[in-house]
Order: sequence, then C-alpha cells, then structure tokens
Amino acid sequence: MRAWVHMFFDWLGIEQTFDTPLPVLDGNAYIRVVVEQGEITEGGSLASPAFSHRGSFCDSVLIRASGHCLVMSGNPSRWGRVENLWGLRSIDLCVEKFNEILREIYADFDFIPQFTKCTRVFYEDGSAMKHIGADGAIIKELHVTKNFTVGAGNERKYLSAISRLPYRNSVPNLFTNGFGVDWKSKKGNASLIYPCIYAKANELELHSLDKIIKTFGPESDEVEHLKRVIDLCWAVGLVRYELKLKYRYLQRNGLTYWGMSDFAKLHLLMDEFTDLDKTLSVSNMTFETISQQLYSSGIVDSTRAANTTAMYAYQWMHGQEFDLNKSQTKTHRARLRKIGIDIARPCNVSQFSPIKMVSCTEIHRQEIMPPSWYQLPSTGLRLVG
Repeated sequence: MRAWVHMFFDWLGIEQTFDTPLPVLDGNAYIRVVVEQGEITEGGSLASPAFSHRGSFCDSVLIRASGHCLVMSGNPSRWGRVENLWGLRSIDLCVEKFNEILREIYADFDFIPQFTKCTRVFYEDGSAMKHIGADGAIIKELHVTKNFTVGAGNERKYLSAISRLPYRNSVPNLFTNGFGVDWKSKKGNASLIYPCIYAKANELELHSLDKIIKTFGPESDEVEHLKRVIDLCWAVGLVRYELKLKYRYLQRNGLTYWGMSDFAKLHLLMDEFTDLDKTLSVSNMTFETISQQLYSSGIVDSTRAANTTAMYAYQWMHGQEFDLNKSQTKTHRARLRKIGIDIARPCNVSQFSPIKMVSCTEIHRQEIMPPSWYQLPSTGLRLVG
C-alpha cells in the first residue's frame, strides 16, 4: 500500500501512425484534397474530426483518426470512476486504459487499433539527430500529480505561503478564491511546464459534484462516494501538486517514446517541485479584534456593545483623553481592563496592538495513503504486440 503515496498520472496525450488505415466511425468524415487552377491534383486519405467519447461516469476522452494516424487524449485515471483522488501510477497502465477504450469503440471493425511500445526511432534522411517518428506510440502530453495533507482548514494559509515562491523562473499566482496557486512566465505563458497546487476538495466541489448529482441523482451511491471523498479531503486538508508537461518539454528531455524513453526522470522532476516548500515556515494564525475579544470573552452580550466599547480603545490609541468621572466612561474602561487595556493611562503605541493573536499552529505537510474504503483504480494489464 505504501506505493500509493507516490506520484500518479491524471492526463495522457498520445498518438501513433499505423500501417493499416484506421476504420471510420459513424458520423462526419472528410477527405483533404489539393486544388490547382480548379482541378484536384492530389487527394488525401479519409479522416474523421476529433470527437469526445463519453463514459458512464461523466468521464470522456478525445479521439481523432486521420488516415493511418490516431490521436487520443484524456484522463485515464478518471475513466470508469466518479473521481481520481488516487490514480494510475505508470504510463503503461495509462496506455492500457486507452487501449481498453479503443477495444470498446472499434469492437465491430476488423482492425482494432492498439497503442504499442516503440522499438525504433526514425530519422530524417541525412541526419543522425533529427527524429521524424517512431514505430510505436508517441507521448504528446503528460500530467503528473501527488497528494499531500496540510491539516483541516489550513489549505488557504499553506497555498498563500507557497504563492510567494518562484518555480523554474516562473511567477506564482494565487487563485482568486485562495484554494490554488499556479506558476507562469512573466507574459502569462506556460509553454513547457504548467505547475499548480490546489485544494482537491474545493476542485471536486466546483467541477465534479454537480455533474455527478445531475447524472446519478442526489441519493445515489455514486454521489455518496464522491461526498465521502470530498469530506476526506476537507478533513485532512488535502492539497494536490500537479505538473502538466507539454510536448516541447517532453521532446527536449527525451520523454516522447513509449517503450524507449526513461520516465524515471519524472520522479526527480516531481521531487524537485514538491521540495518547493522546504524553504518555508508556514503557520496558521487566528486573530481577534478588540470587539471580537470583548464578545467572545463574554464581557458584553452583543456585537453593538462590543463595537461601542472598542471605539473607546481606538480613540485612546490615537491620543484622546477621557473624563474618567463619567459613568459611561467608567463602564467602558471596566470592560477594556478585562482584556488588558486601561484607557486611564497614556497609550504606548509601540506596545499596543488592536489585534490579538489567539492561536498559532505550525503547518506540516505530510504524505497520505488512501483509506481502506477508497476504491483504487483497476490496474490489470494486457500485453499488446
């Protein structure tokens, strides 16, 4: 079970060119031709526009077949599940999930395309360096993720602190709601890597819960499971580290050829990203204003009374003197003295603060394993030649 604290994949983009023309699925198709002086001089193969193949759990993958080339993208860890808090831990498992989907889609055709591992890389004529293809599947995009906990209620504090740190020459940006942070270039781009950290419970509530309720009904087992996962995320303060690796990055680092590339590099990349907070000391601090202290301590029984007494403290802080013989002043002075403020004495601004820190908890980020009730993704492999 320990392996499940490691990183996993929640997006794959992949393509392969086959020797056999791909079957054309039902729907629209087109043939690309070259026209010169009103005459067709060159005709292309039959191709289908990209289409979204939807599963049974509000999950989907995008597929585009063009002649001999098949392009597919989506979240293999999410397929057949209402969530992917923990997902598939290897590219082999992700590709097999895509192949499983292809077997379903092309079940009625003689040729069922299956992504296969590369054994050879092809080079441009006269070049020993410029790759032009391979005899297997080429990885176009990868998203790698890892889960951590920061404690219930600490997500925003933790993410706010992280948002002060640069990553790989990129500028941090805290999300408007405080539940996420990402890094982009100064021009707002992320052409190689798009890093982000976010509170998973908030993400599931925003993007998944309503869809699952609408599809299965509010009393369904699927909704009950998703709510249980969301409750778990809130209870432990689960934050997800995610790196979205674009094709240019994969190319530069030799990570495009399934079966030949060394994907162990991804673990080092993720370790570098998750070490980002080692330079931080993050604390979750709770503060109270004077009026809040008066009310929470039971010194007054209404927020109106608390605010009125607090005004005496603010005026005193700005140098105002009071007639201590007045009964009203005596009442407010008595209240304030119970929280350590005496308006009969001159205010020492260097020692006085209108805000009181009532608690301070240091936030420790920890790895997390799935609980015993969590439904882990299926990891059955089928060999493809």
